[in-house]
Amino acid sequence: MTTRKSAYRSVSSLQRDTSRCRACVEAGYPLESLPVRAPFHGQRAYMYGQAPGIVEGEQRLPWRGRAGQTLRRWLELDEETFYATFYCASVTRCYPGRAPSGRGDRTPTPPEQELCRFWREWELELLRPALIVTVGGLALKQLLGRSDLTDCVGRRLELDGTPVVPLPHPSGASSWPFIPANRVKLDTALALVRDELTQAAAGGRSSGRRPAAY
Repeated sequence: MTTRKSAYRSVSSLQRDTSRCRACVEAGYPLESLPVRAPFHGQRAYMYGQAPGIVEGEQRLPWRGRAGQTLRRWLELDEETFYATFYCASVTRCYPGRAPSGRGDRTPTPPEQELCRFWREWELELLRPALIVTVGGLALKQLLGRSDLTDCVGRRLELDGTPVVPLPHPSGASSWPFIPANRVKLDTALALVRDELTQAAAGGRSSGRRPAAY
């Protein structure tokens, strides 16, 4: 049974309810996993992707499959440092299953995306991250309402004063990073992420409020 409080004071309380969420199933949508989440341990950056894949759904941890390995290689972070740096979330939190065509995973429907918006809004309210990194076009559209991923990669955007750096999705099925002009944009975006993380670690980039207690 899905529980959603009218207000949350801690990330731990929010995560307990997120881990039990069945809102999409209760609304009749087919899902193939329980919600995927990474425990909060004081991360100051927020990573926002599309949806978990099959490996993430099985392990209930984000970015465990090949796309996660590629993402960490892009960022030049080992696994431990990656999870210590980023609070990982996504537009929808459960593995949505395979696409009807049989190629790739199913893209969550707009109603499913809307049902999961609640969790993202409270995460950002409680965490007050120093940096947000969107991964893929759907995450960028949901967070900032922008559909021009190629134009946004390599730029520093903002959400209510918080820096947002968009990245393409690291899926092996995507040819986007292999286009020379796009690779330049990706390299610029990754440099921006590293710069923002360095500033956040040095105290030079702050949301102005401390995260809620775990």
